[in-house]
Amino acid sequence: MSVRKLKPITPGQRFRVVNGFDAITTDKPEKSLLAPKKRSGGRNSQGRMTMRYKGGGHKKRYRIIDFKRAKTGVPAEVASIQYDPNRTAFIALLNYQDGEKAYIIAQNGLTVGQTIVSGDKVAPEIGNAMPLANIPLGTIISCVELRPGQGAVMARSAGAFAQLMARDGKFATIKLPSGETRLILVTCMATIGVVSNSDHQLLVSGKAGRSRWLGRRPRTRPVVMNPVDHPMGGGEGKSSGGHPRSRNGIPAKGFRTRSKTKASNKYIVERRKK
Repeated sequence: MSVRKLKPITPGQRFRVVNGFDAITTDKPEKSLLAPKKRSGGRNSQGRMTMRYKGGGHKKRYRIIDFKRAKTGVPAEVASIQYDPNRTAFIALLNYQDGEKAYIIAQNGLTVGQTIVSGDKVAPEIGNAMPLANIPLGTIISCVELRPGQGAVMARSAGAFAQLMARDGKFATIKLPSGETRLILVTCMATIGVVSNSDHQLLVSGKAGRSRWLGRRPRTRPVVMNPVDHPMGGGEGKSSGGHPRSRNGIPAKGFRTRSKTKASNKYIVERRKK
């Protein structure tokens, strides 16, 4: 994992910091695991813009990722580590011994030729997936399920990881990337290791056009709008006053919007830090 700072031969490259892509082994995706990806441009089925500041962007194809790791007991060899335009993490192409191929989220330290496996009685090594009931306490994990059989939903982005803190009965205590400590059923699956591409946070775009390639249109600051458009709009010059809030008037920057009567509140041991 490394980053490169470009020489300022153009204005857009003056502050640009790019990924070194040391871990990437091929730029050709597996055709059988590709699916078309249609862009909405922020429009609904009636063609009306319901989400602002979206549109354009480079054409992408979706890589079908195996988040469930339900193929238990069948060893798989890591064929390649690849870039995925749909996520910040790198992905790994697996060749199972029975001939099947699959993409998974790659962990840091996963190498081509390495054999990984998922199941109950496997070694807690990088890339292996197993239930929380079988993982040693204190282990760094990622790609964690929230409900058994649902597939990984937590700690999936570049450099993310969670930690298995304790087990009590049918629940395991997990410290999540946000800082939240939560109870999860021990039958849920998780993968050993930290998600790859941890240098992603060091990248610098360098120019506005790069946001357009990602499908992000220019965003208007609320403070320069008119009062009819936003609660923070209006006034002469750069007028301050009032509290930061959303277009609907919900306070921002620290205001907690989580429902106090939400059923899953009883599973949260400690809330995330502000």
